[in-house]
Amino acid sequence: MSAEPSFALSPSLGITLVVVFGLAWILFGWYLGRANKTHEDFALAGRNVGFALAAATAMATWVTSNTTLVAPQLTYQFGVWGMVGYSFAAFGLMLFAPLAARIKQLMPKGYTSGDFVRLRYGRTAWWVFIVISVVYAFGWLVSLGMAGGILLEALSGLDYHIGMTAILVICVGYTLFGGLRAVIATDFIQALIIIVGVAVIAWFLIDTVSLELIHSEVSAHHPQLLDLLFPAAVMFLFNNIFFGLGEIFHSNVWWSRALAFKGKVAFKAYLLGGLLWLPIPIVTGFIALAAPQLGIFPPSADMVGPMVAAEVLGKAGAVVVFIVVFSALASSLDSLLAATADLVTRDLYHKNLNPAAHDAKLLRVNRYSILALGVLTWLFCLPQIATLGALLNFAGAFVASTIFPIVLGLYQRRLTGGYAAVAMAAGTIMGLIGYFAIGFYVAALLSCLVSASICALGLLRSNTAFDWQQLQEQEGASK
Repeated sequence: MSAEPSFALSPSLGITLVVVFGLAWILFGWYLGRANKTHEDFALAGRNVGFALAAATAMATWVTSNTTLVAPQLTYQFGVWGMVGYSFAAFGLMLFAPLAARIKQLMPKGYTSGDFVRLRYGRTAWWVFIVISVVYAFGWLVSLGMAGGILLEALSGLDYHIGMTAILVICVGYTLFGGLRAVIATDFIQALIIIVGVAVIAWFLIDTVSLELIHSEVSAHHPQLLDLLFPAAVMFLFNNIFFGLGEIFHSNVWWSRALAFKGKVAFKAYLLGGLLWLPIPIVTGFIALAAPQLGIFPPSADMVGPMVAAEVLGKAGAVVVFIVVFSALASSLDSLLAATADLVTRDLYHKNLNPAAHDAKLLRVNRYSILALGVLTWLFCLPQIATLGALLNFAGAFVASTIFPIVLGLYQRRLTGGYAAVAMAAGTIMGLIGYFAIGFYVAALLSCLVSASICALGLLRSNTAFDWQQLQEQEGASK
């Protein structure tokens, strides 16, 4: 038996695919970026995104390393509840639909989620929120960069650092040129690739390895994966629901889109995006259940998805896997780069350091921010310090604490900034305690429960009524 592992793609073919896709996306971003004349064009695509592009970008952005690599990883570890639990993250998109419409109504000229927290709750709550947003953004950015390296390594044997560097260079490149306009346009194409590609992979897997054989193998040798009462898996199921809600409700990735969509598009776009996304983690997670039957035992659990698909489909299938997963990673990485750069430009630079900055200056700062985020992410990705699942779920302790402050802040006048700040800070701390003391599968759940309790106390004790007109901030200084 050869000591050398075999890979579905040769290293030269892996590099060729990266170069071809990279050049195509960067040139496309440059072409779309020519229409950007102002900072608002660059950051919010002129606030004129139609329904088809809106729904596609919502779905494609949510198909991340979570869906294509971590869903199989968690199915491999937790079984049926791994893939079903991940599919419940679709509720985040669907429940954000009415919130997106409310955001558009209250802040038609807003830029970021940070704008809302600062105007609604004040500076203290805003600082807590920014810390949470930055930790989450870097956790997600690093996980996406790592996923690019893991993908190429699993399929072609190329060094992890080559794939990780490639995905970051490509996404930083076309986002730098085209801004949100390029991000949304590429998301539309990537959404079509993802839907078709996932369907093809699932069909070939079922045709090659029958459902009966997969079920028999798992039942005989890994029965806990089919156990619907597997305790850790059940906890993960509920934890993941709150994690998904927190990720979407707080993140500027989704707020910037709500503000960029035209008219009343936001509600329909997020609802349809959630429905389109719902079956994808079930399909990608199901792939992992075939691993024991195929004799695949990956060195790292987050490599199981591409390794199984490539084994079943061969070289041609490995190319399909690469295209689908690369598209999924790019559709999220570009969105996160753009949205986080908006927070840096708008919240940290414009509203704190240089309130009188003119439009051209803000546009330059936004581009510099994208480049800086790309470099920082690359540095954080170098050590490959954790699996994708562990890295992502660490962020759950942070984001779940924002759910109730955000929802109540949009609909309820009585919650004050002091209680919102304490709810987010205390919820995050308790979530981290749960993460380290119990496990990642309770972090978001504990964070949300503590935050919700403090918000409820705040509503009971408050006698104030926020004036919604305070959200209508004047923008004259930046013109």
